[in-house]
Amino acid sequence: MHLSRILAGILPAILSVITSNGQQSTANISPAWKAAYAKADKALANLALEDKVNVMTARCIGNTSPVPSISFPGFCLEDSPLGVRLASNVSAFPAAINVASTFNRTLMRQRGEAMGAEFRGKGVNVALGPMMNLMRAPAAGRNWEGFGGDPFLSGEGAFETITALIVSTSATAKHFVNNEQEHFRTTSSSNVDDRRQHEVYTIPFLRSVQAGVAAIMCSYNQINSTYACENDKTLNGILKGELGFQGCNVAHFFADWGATHSTAPAVLSGLDATMPGDHAPGSNSSFFGTNLIAAVQNGSVPESRVDDMARRILAAWFLLGQDENYPPVNFDSHNNSAPDDQQVDVQGDHKILIREIGKASTVLLKNIKNTLPLKKQKTIGIIGNGAGPNSRGPNGYPDRTGDDGVLAMGWGSGTANFPYLITPLDAITARAAEDGSTVSSTLNDTDLVAAANVASGKDVALVFITADSGESSNVEGNQGDRNDLQAWHSGDALVEQVAKFSANTIVVVNSVGPIVVEAWIDHPNVTAVVWSGLPGQEAGNSVTDILYGAYNPSGRLPYTIGKSITDYAAQVIYTSAVPILPIAYSEGIFIDYRHFDAAEIAPRFEFGFGLSYTEFAYSKLSIRGNPRGGQAPTGPGSSLDPWCALHDPVVSVQFTVRNTGAVAGHEVPQLYVSLPASTNSPPRMLKGFDSVFVTPGASRVVTLQLSRFDFAMWDVVQQRWVVPAGKIGISVGASSRDIRLSGSL
Repeated sequence: MHLSRILAGILPAILSVITSNGQQSTANISPAWKAAYAKADKALANLALEDKVNVMTARCIGNTSPVPSISFPGFCLEDSPLGVRLASNVSAFPAAINVASTFNRTLMRQRGEAMGAEFRGKGVNVALGPMMNLMRAPAAGRNWEGFGGDPFLSGEGAFETITALIVSTSATAKHFVNNEQEHFRTTSSSNVDDRRQHEVYTIPFLRSVQAGVAAIMCSYNQINSTYACENDKTLNGILKGELGFQGCNVAHFFADWGATHSTAPAVLSGLDATMPGDHAPGSNSSFFGTNLIAAVQNGSVPESRVDDMARRILAAWFLLGQDENYPPVNFDSHNNSAPDDQQVDVQGDHKILIREIGKASTVLLKNIKNTLPLKKQKTIGIIGNGAGPNSRGPNGYPDRTGDDGVLAMGWGSGTANFPYLITPLDAITARAAEDGSTVSSTLNDTDLVAAANVASGKDVALVFITADSGESSNVEGNQGDRNDLQAWHSGDALVEQVAKFSANTIVVVNSVGPIVVEAWIDHPNVTAVVWSGLPGQEAGNSVTDILYGAYNPSGRLPYTIGKSITDYAAQVIYTSAVPILPIAYSEGIFIDYRHFDAAEIAPRFEFGFGLSYTEFAYSKLSIRGNPRGGQAPTGPGSSLDPWCALHDPVVSVQFTVRNTGAVAGHEVPQLYVSLPASTNSPPRMLKGFDSVFVTPGASRVVTLQLSRFDFAMWDVVQQRWVVPAGKIGISVGASSRDIRLSGSL
């Protein structure tokens, strides 16, 4: 077996899209792409039909076939969005949801650079990430693999990650599109209208194309009753047409082999490659391979289309320079102890960055009585399984399918093996020893007597709670998606018990997304809440740096924490009595904070919220420029076309941030745009942010640039982006509801 096989059941493939008339568009092709296509055309001239088909038909899990005549070795494709999956001597980075919490483009890009280096070091041609489906339903299982509940923030996370990844390897934007729950993911139809598709769900993919992504992965579900991997409207119409996408897509297959459903219809709608066995599990037969050759021979697929498919795949290979001096695959993802797994260590000094992102992504939600940072307490109690080690070791559960010990990533194909995992208990104990503090602990979530004993009489009691989710697999009765938004393992009861016996209770939350905290958030003895998320291998060190003030908290929520699950606009659908479950995206463009704002629902903690150990003041708002002028075109490349510089800066927003407290730290100013009421748009939409470091008493001038696209809406009649007439509001603040400065255009 080839060294780069991916775990059985995760069966990726390569696909691409063409324009509606089957021709390759030349609009907006960069010089690099033109050069890559020239090389691809030269190689293609030497290939017979069978060779062309072999380029796009995989013979073993996770690999496309080699073509010796042009020295094409085939692609090694490997998960995941937070590190090289199923490999040894690699890093386990913070999840994308934590990266989004930093609101820091530099850290987003540095993480992408580090991950890209590790994928390349292992010989992986195509990294299957980042994931950028939106947090439409807060309990959806794979939310933590993405960048949260806002299309702009998700797009920026995708852009920065991909820009950095492709320096070393090929990145994959996934899953295209409308894959927002695990239940019925292969037997559901996401029914989405044209405006919300453009203004919400395809935005991160548009930014991925702008970043130069060479691969996009289609999703399992149907979109408006047509499977995503053979959906002409989304693949040929939006992706290749409006976005002018030049690269190849990757279709992601799982054990049910459910993403490819035909030969000619799929190929003519945009699918470029597939894995063997997609007829049925274990069948070792494909809709491509000999079936595709037969389709060409009987005239149902023109050979020119096969040429286009092979050209796209080869062009991506040439574009990224993988035809020269690219490291060979050196690991075996099925068996890291196999003789052909060379145990190449690619970690470098990435643990430093992982710890930095862990700190920067931690969100301080509550801090009364100056509880934090800790101040040389004599006695400390640590309570909760989430503070300690996994009973089976950090990699004891396959693909992390067990919520045991500190939660540093969710479960499923979006995981990586931990080289080690620092627990909060170990990190806090080590730091407490410097102060001469005594630490007592209990790691049993349900032993409330032990919790009371450890909390009683301590200067401070730290209680750790978790909530987990992932892909497909059933973990503690949760089938991928969470069953609700409650803390796991009776976490509410644990917090309430500790708060009964400690007047200084600090709650630390490691969670895949929002949980309902109403049972204890207002308890007078709960003096601080620290939202640690999924921080990766340095989990314990990162949260300890926050607790002791080695780092001033700067993380901000990339989603809304509501008071009830029913406060959110959309929910996971858990039952179905029909073969294909219709999922109506009836909330339109109003998801997460957009819905809370429009429906005037008070959240517990709003999108963008996060406290600091200091205070910041905003002043001197200046708005200059004009977003109107010109008319956007329609057709191929229109969403990226230089329509009077559609994506170039045309409005400059400037303001001053002053640190009025006594501690240096980062502030995260956020810019929101409000379109005229006639557009039926959300009250506020995030269109800019920054993370600025300011010392006590000092000020920083912040300038945020906006393009026409930032003010545009999708006109479904004209099929183009338009800037609406009327007054446009611009708000700047510390969160979506903490608005400090307002102006208009």
